[in-house]
Amino acid sequence: MEWYIVHTLTGKENAVKATIEKTAEARDWNHLLGRILVPTETEIRSAGGKRKEVQRKLYPGYLIIQVELTHELRHLIQDTPAVTHFVGSSDSPVPLTQEEVTEIMKTVGEEGRKPKAIWEEGQAVRVTEGPFAEFNGKITEVNIEHETVKVLITIFGRETPVELDFTEIEEL
Repeated sequence: MEWYIVHTLTGKENAVKATIEKTAEARDWNHLLGRILVPTETEIRSAGGKRKEVQRKLYPGYLIIQVELTHELRHLIQDTPAVTHFVGSSDSPVPLTQEEVTEIMKTVGEEGRKPKAIWEEGQAVRVTEGPFAEFNGKITEVNIEHETVKVLITIFGRETPVELDFTEIEEL
């Protein structure tokens, strides 16, 4: 079996995955179909002062499929609603190299399960809660484990570092 990338309509990745799996099972082609991946990562966001973990697609509009590509299975995948094409030359799909597969698996593996913050150093933010509410500042440090940031806020003409939770700030 080899790995291929399939382009789909954005937002339809999971529906395409389910359709391909159901159709392959109905036609008894499960032995030709390996894994179908929709790579995602967990992102920590705050909305309305509440912490939310959101699954974000790493490659919107793409599926990564492990398959023994027979003529019939290729047409099954290409004829699935919301699939536009295999990535590669127009005549025949081009399988991924082992290096490409290894890199994708690294991203999808442990690294993809660790929550990532949407906040980054240098980003301008507004404080929404606490004694510094309505102050604007710039993030100087992000601590993902504790879900806090250090923000430089100007108070009485001096820049003061303040430690805040992810839920206490919003993007400017």
